[in-house]
Amino acid sequence: MHDNDNLTLVSLNRAAEMTSLSRSMLNRYRAEGRFPKAVSLGEKRVAFVAAEVRAWISDRIAARAA
Repeated sequence: MHDNDNLTLVSLNRAAEMTSLSRSMLNRYRAEGRFPKAVSLGEKRVAFVAAEVRAWISDRIAARAA
């Protein structure tokens, strides 16, 4: 994990790029509680904590070995 990941926010588009998910699939996962919670930046703008997105990715990688 990067040192400042807990203080770094990534956009919805960047989170989609990081996870290889489409924005609509990422939003579906969010609605189902299967993706880290967003940080509200305004009425129509959200972002995600980079460390939480990276942890989610790591969990998916670890799950394939199970």
